[in-house]
Amino acid sequence: MPVTPGLELEMSNESSPGIWREEWKPLLWIVAIFVAFYWLPTGSPRFDGAVTEALALTKWYAREHVLLCLVPAFYIAGAISVFLNQQAVLRYLGPGAPKVLAYGVASVSGTILAVCSCTVLPLFAGIYATGAGLGPAAAFLYSGPAINVLAIVLTASVLGLSMGVARAVGAVLFAIVIGLLMSQFFRRDEEARLAAQELPELEEEGGRSLGKNVLYFALMIGILVFANWGRPPAEEGLWFAVYEARWIVTSALAAGLGLVLVAWFGLGWVRLLLVAIPTAAAALFLPGNATVPFVVATVGLSAVTSTRGGELGDWFNASWGFTKQILPLLLAGILVAGFLLGQPGEEGIIPSNWIAGAVGGNSVGANLFASVAGAFMYFATLTEVPILQGLMGSGMGNGPALALLLAGPAVSLPSILVIRMVIGTKKTAVFIALVMVMATVSGLIYGGLSG
Repeated sequence: MPVTPGLELEMSNESSPGIWREEWKPLLWIVAIFVAFYWLPTGSPRFDGAVTEALALTKWYAREHVLLCLVPAFYIAGAISVFLNQQAVLRYLGPGAPKVLAYGVASVSGTILAVCSCTVLPLFAGIYATGAGLGPAAAFLYSGPAINVLAIVLTASVLGLSMGVARAVGAVLFAIVIGLLMSQFFRRDEEARLAAQELPELEEEGGRSLGKNVLYFALMIGILVFANWGRPPAEEGLWFAVYEARWIVTSALAAGLGLVLVAWFGLGWVRLLLVAIPTAAAALFLPGNATVPFVVATVGLSAVTSTRGGELGDWFNASWGFTKQILPLLLAGILVAGFLLGQPGEEGIIPSNWIAGAVGGNSVGANLFASVAGAFMYFATLTEVPILQGLMGSGMGNGPALALLLAGPAVSLPSILVIRMVIGTKKTAVFIALVMVMATVSGLIYGGLSG
């Protein structure tokens, strides 16, 4: 007997009583998004200004950090996962590695990496995916952007020697303690990883010695560091001399990397010349814009490795995999951070005087607020120092200033989104909570002592 359409729908609903319960969640999302757009306060100076700041901060980040910071970092992360001997990572940074060695290496790594909380993420993802233990990986994640030498020197010269020393000591201790606590809190997960991994004798891979691999990674890290060398406040001395010569050093390192890829990785002279000639031409005809030859070299390297089989092709694929996973989340996080807090020196939807008024004195609330605000704000490398200088001039206490220094450069809203993707929500929440709590306690102690 034929069934009418209405009766058929009624029978379908009776046979699937749970279908409407399943649809409540997407329905609520649709309603929430509709209401948000319906009541969108366009035309309000505060809201329109926050939108402008969000777009401006994202534009600035795309110009200043994606090409020179993240692209080399993605290539290093891909190289870690493809070329770095996994047994070496497990032996020195794995769950079963000697704690003194593992945490010692991880906690001081930031002294050679002048990177921000976002640039360190591909490197963290690379060593963690290769087998590093959660504790040493977390120590590396914190220390990478927290204790680079130039940032410590700039802090001491602008904010005072005691603040610079407190930041350096606090950052190293933070990295070790946070790593140890993360390993302890999630020791069952680490024991499971250790049980699933055997640690055979250290072997060389691909016919290359450990020294050759070390040189290969050193060249890439050198490119990352010198291409992003910040301009020091004083136009004299060693740091300024390095700044003036940064592109010469970067070019020499890039040439060395090309020779290494030909000699030890089988790139081929023809492919190297296909990258080197357009890069040299761009540098010759556009001498005042170093970004253009850098982009030309990056595009050329991507082209010659992506079309090559074997481990060079694997290198590109791994680097591209990290890029697809991390870059969209970073840009989304930067957009949100800009909307909430604006660019340095500007305002987002949250008035800056609220923040300045909440971090005066040395109370628990002031230090906690500085730690929480720092954990969600985005600081590019070295920008935290002039920002803090302005806040301290507006009445910020010494304790909250140190709390912000210890929490801010190490993590941010964009980095939190990526960390969650790598290690999961629970571990990320614990990591961020540890950073906030320890920054708060350190601020209270330093504020009391500097009184």
